Amino acid sequence: MDKRAKILIVDDEPFNIDYLEQELVELGCDTVSASNGREALEQVAAQAPDVILLDIMMPVMDGFQTLEQLKSAKAWRDIPVIVISAMDDVGSVARGIELGAEDYLPKPFDEVLLKARIDNSLEKKRLHDQEQLYLHGIERELEIGRTIQAEFLPAELPQPPGWEIAAFFQAAREVAGDFYDAFALAQDAKLGLILGDVSDKGVGAALYMALFRTLLRATTSMDEFENCLEMNGTTAGDSSEISAGDILKNTITLTNRYVAENHGQSSMFATVFFAVLDPVTGSLLYVNGGHEPPFIFGGGRIKYQLQPTGPVVGLFLELDFTVGEAQLEPGDTLLVFTDGVTEAHNPSQDLFGRERLLDLLDGQDTAGSLLDRVAIAVEQHRGGTKQSDDITMLAVRRTS
Repeated sequence: MDKRAKILIVDDEPFNIDYLEQELVELGCDTVSASNGREALEQVAAQAPDVILLDIMMPVMDGFQTLEQLKSAKAWRDIPVIVISAMDDVGSVARGIELGAEDYLPKPFDEVLLKARIDNSLEKKRLHDQEQLYLHGIERELEIGRTIQAEFLPAELPQPPGWEIAAFFQAAREVAGDFYDAFALAQDAKLGLILGDVSDKGVGAALYMALFRTLLRATTSMDEFENCLEMNGTTAGDSSEISAGDILKNTITLTNRYVAENHGQSSMFATVFFAVLDPVTGSLLYVNGGHEPPFIFGGGRIKYQLQPTGPVVGLFLELDFTVGEAQLEPGDTLLVFTDGVTEAHNPSQDLFGRERLLDLLDGQDTAGSLLDRVAIAVEQHRGGTKQSDDITMLAVRRTS
């Protein structure tokens, strides 16, 4: 072994401690000792032993009480414990194993058996330590991934005069497949609004989230639309002549074609809601690529449910996306959300659903307070159930 193992011997009989110390030193181990459970816990905190040899019958704190405290402490529960017990005391051995002891050592001590028990426990400890190092490494990589992924989401959202824009993002795992964006378009000072949900979850979805978000954002500002414009029957020309509808249709078409052509073997796709908002008029042009229909509501009623205008993005090469149109009047709010909201379930497997969401849309909230209220309602509905999917929302409210 690379370093000498440290063994804690816990026994109120000095003879037993002396015998075990001699045997363990010959096995190449360092030893520390304690005469009762209380001293043992102090030694564990100070010495961090690799294995504990624990007697059962001791004053102050017996072996069972000590074992319970060791296995209930997160920092100590993985230290292998070998219960020391008399040959005929099967009951104590059984209870020790039930409380979490990894092995037992009968009295009187046998040198060969002692070595076998120690070697086995040290190997378990070594494998556990390696596993923890590996898991810590993965956690570190995921933390780096989470930090990088956060940079793909906007640090700030635009707030045009007379409008409120807010977002909510809560990953189900360390990294997510959901994404959102809101940004100014050079074309006629309009705003691009995007919310997407990549199939699956975890690292794979997070990688594709970065791909989809980057393609959508970059393509809206590209000058090289000519090929796609011609394919869609639009005359290429000065970029100033390209309409908001052209930007929408061509951005989705190019993104879909790129992902399907270059990454089709992965069968990864995204549902995408992509809209262009005119802050002056309140006009909203949108493409809904297989996404959960957003709501536009105001005046105490739902005015629009923006149904899909095309299929999911990235699955097949030749897909057609049409552009829908809606209008936001003063007091209206657009709420876009992923299915992590509606499909959140409680311990009884009841989904949160669109009806519960509709009940929250009274039109009195600011954009930010609306998202907070929905998020709290979803959390309460889950009732402690683990979040099963990423939850992302984008709210756009016209105040004047």
